[in-house]
Amino acid sequence: MAKAKRTKRIKKTAPVRKKKLSAVKKPKVKKLPRPVLKKYKELLVKEREKVGGGLSHIAETTLNRSQREASGDLSGYSYHMADMASDDYEREFSLGRATDEQKILYLIDEAIKRIEDGTYGYCLQCNKPVPAKRLAALPYSELCIDCQKANEGK
Repeated sequence: MAKAKRTKRIKKTAPVRKKKLSAVKKPKVKKLPRPVLKKYKELLVKEREKVGGGLSHIAETTLNRSQREASGDLSGYSYHMADMASDDYEREFSLGRATDEQKILYLIDEAIKRIEDGTYGYCLQCNKPVPAKRLAALPYSELCIDCQKANEGK
């Protein structure tokens, strides 16, 4: 005896409309006036040139030189352990400075993007305006003073 195949009947229903999930809405931030943004952009570009020049100077003087060239020894061997330690310290110090300057270049580039977006001058954490004195002293700052203090305390 052959068993009869059972087929399921599918009920036709109205299509289910899914609501679009809207992105998390950020509170509206009042944009700074164009002349003010232009002034800060010029300041950031000057700062970027200054930091970039310092970074290239570090690369030329220290990082692109071999240990032999750095020590000034023609044989390539240091005669004293203190000489080797001094050379290593100088190289390590220069690497640290280069890393710090690369971070600053990144922050400057991000600040220029925020100028183009119209979000420059406002704290990225609390959306409150960053004081003009802080922006004049550190034009690539992302946070207001209160949020910066809170982050440094962590």
